[in-house]
Amino acid sequence: MNVLALRRWRDLDAAERDRIMARATAGILDPKLLASISEIYADVAARGDQAVADATARFDRVTIAPDDLLVSQAAIDEAHESIEPRLLDAIRVGIAQVRAFNEAQLEAMPDWRRETRPGVVVGERHHPIPSAGLFVPCGKGSFPSVLVMIGTPAVVAGVPEITVVVPPLPGTDRVDPGVLATAKELGIARIVRANGPAGVAAVVLGTQTIGRVSKIVGPGSPAVTAAQILAQLHGVGTNMLCGPSESLVLADDSVDVVRLTADLLNEAEHGADSAALLVTDSMVVVEAVDAEMAKQVAALPEPRASYARSALSNLGGAFLFDTMDEATAFAGDYAPEHMQIATRDPEATLARLTYAGEVLLGQDSPVSAANFTIGVPATLPTGGFARINGGVTSRTFMTTASIARLTEDGLRSLAAPTLALADHEGFPAHANAIRIRGMG
Repeated sequence: MNVLALRRWRDLDAAERDRIMARATAGILDPKLLASISEIYADVAARGDQAVADATARFDRVTIAPDDLLVSQAAIDEAHESIEPRLLDAIRVGIAQVRAFNEAQLEAMPDWRRETRPGVVVGERHHPIPSAGLFVPCGKGSFPSVLVMIGTPAVVAGVPEITVVVPPLPGTDRVDPGVLATAKELGIARIVRANGPAGVAAVVLGTQTIGRVSKIVGPGSPAVTAAQILAQLHGVGTNMLCGPSESLVLADDSVDVVRLTADLLNEAEHGADSAALLVTDSMVVVEAVDAEMAKQVAALPEPRASYARSALSNLGGAFLFDTMDEATAFAGDYAPEHMQIATRDPEATLARLTYAGEVLLGQDSPVSAANFTIGVPATLPTGGFARINGGVTSRTFMTTASIARLTEDGLRSLAAPTLALADHEGFPAHANAIRIRGMG
């Protein structure tokens, strides 16, 4: 094979299967990494803004004064005015599409109430969380699209206080103008430029100039993801687990090889720790894609070409199964961040699929469009967490309170079973709350 690592799933031993399924998660959960991030938290807790500035100087090699961690409104306005119109138009299209998706989602989850038995009414009430932190990466590239994808849902949800954390551009003290322009378009004014883990710790703990948030989300390096995991120890929520990029294309022998190859490279070019998988029952497809991949990878600049080669060999590559049913079952078990179904009947394949953070149906639905402009969430769980979690949407920034109202007759109808359970479990005050009302 030229670029793709070829793995016949039936021939892999248990250790290799476990490694493939774990992908980069092992690095994120490494005890040494978590310990080092804990030290950053402790330093930020003790020294606040100065600790964040020192971490930025140490890890990012950028000097920023403690009282300059927050980007000024003038810098935001200047970036918005200076970026090329083509990019600003693209940002606006992305925001509009993501807004449409999230507004539709909120319309589909209204507050509700229902009478479940005479005199017993239950329901739910939704409300935005009080504050949110949004991490936007910078290092392997500039990512205004990430702020589009996670900032728009927070705005649509109605979160009153939003803080963006973004590392400065490598070798400078400036933030990517595209990110600042996106913030301006969304009406977000609080932007922290800082080292990733230290910036996350700052919004989790609060410092002299940076307010504490109630939830932090956003993709990043293993260190940033580890910092978000540790946020939960400080009472701040997160959306598990947004680690290195991963994609899976489920394909049969009807596929257009050139387009399939291009779509595989979408997430492969993100980083050496990414995983890009071709899952199929056709060796003919594997060989054709490998030949085409050699051409398309050769056309990529560095370091993207090297990233892609790693993503298609270390944790990714071609995974060959005896049947498409077996291939589809594996795809669901793998629960990838991004999945594209490139089969004769994508809807029929979808019906047999279990888990994925995102499912794109057919070869006219590439990952690149989903990452930027379709409007579906592109900040998605990695490492198999799609089995229990979904992407960042307005729902991510909402709380749900259950509501109940009983009439006297409604309570009376529930008195006997309530007393039976209270007596059995040894809670006399629970039982008294019923008996004191003359019931039971």
